[in-house]
Amino acid sequence: MSGAEERGEARWNVPLAVPAPGAEPARRNGHRRPTMAAAEPVPASDEPDHATDEPDTSTDEPEIATGEPARARADAAAAGTSPGPAVVDRPGDHWDRRVAKGLAFLRRRLSGDYEVDEFGFDPELTDAVFHPLLRLLYRDWFRTEISGVEHLPDVGAGLVVGNHSGTVALDALVLAAALHDRHPARRYLRLLGADLVFRMPVVSELARKTGGTVACNPDAERLLGNGELVGVFPEGFKGVGKLYADRYKLQRFGRGGFVSAALRTGTPIVPVAIVGGEEIYPMLADIKPLARLLKLPYFPVTPTFPWLGPLGMVPLPSKWLIEFCPPIPTAHLRDSADDPLVVFNLADQVRETIQQTLHKLLERRPDPFGP
Repeated sequence: MSGAEERGEARWNVPLAVPAPGAEPARRNGHRRPTMAAAEPVPASDEPDHATDEPDTSTDEPEIATGEPARARADAAAAGTSPGPAVVDRPGDHWDRRVAKGLAFLRRRLSGDYEVDEFGFDPELTDAVFHPLLRLLYRDWFRTEISGVEHLPDVGAGLVVGNHSGTVALDALVLAAALHDRHPARRYLRLLGADLVFRMPVVSELARKTGGTVACNPDAERLLGNGELVGVFPEGFKGVGKLYADRYKLQRFGRGGFVSAALRTGTPIVPVAIVGGEEIYPMLADIKPLARLLKLPYFPVTPTFPWLGPLGMVPLPSKWLIEFCPPIPTAHLRDSADDPLVVFNLADQVRETIQQTLHKLLERRPDPFGP
């Protein structure tokens, strides 16, 4: 039992995201993107129009959209000048646009012309930097297959509850990026994490920028009350730091704080099962004395770490399957948020749903490193 549990604090042992107490509110410098000015009309001429004496050579072929704008060609025709052939993009134009877009992004970052919310979430930085990196990881390296996205709400709050594993909690990051890419509304998953991440200077800032906050009831209820999709991993470090021999065996869900938050806000709970995370860093042993010395929850020994040094941090290319299960409604139980029996039964229902889905996904994936 952690120190927070002994003191009876409403903490959830979920090691991924971090809050930003006192994070500055949303800000924007008020810069507006310039709009295209309307084309000035060409003044009518008093001279007779001799252009009508020429035969009509126009065709019904569609305008080529990869060069000179159609408006410029129309203006040239109205002025009686030859519009010339359509301009086709050169091979280097694509890279020129990418460089220009990157420079514009850097200019906004340096000038502070971007928005963050009260928790420090930075959507622009997440879309431009973090999600592209995670996309390469989950799509190309892990070859992730995702199903059940239709069970996520299109609008409004939802509490996504998943199993945790992998020695390093990549499963939460992969889940957030994959959900954003596959959801029709491109929704963000706001992850809840343990205090340990908040105490790590660089990691805490990155977690806050990507939408994370501390795993406690007040922050969770505030996010859910704002209509956000919130992600939580109730196993916490017990799930991430379990041995490979115990893979895909769900650990205890703690006191069910996530259930209380869902009940108080009437938010549906969406269980999600993740297969693949257990094999990226198979933990063969845990050096507990060294973990206590470094003030870590565990110190892992894997087939590649610490033997290969930094190379041991490269995850193995396991095959991932992610399935979102049908939502469990809670609106009819809002008055039972403080009833321990109701909270326990609902938490057990979520845990059993995830465990059964894991068994089903493992049958679909007999080879952990298959195609």
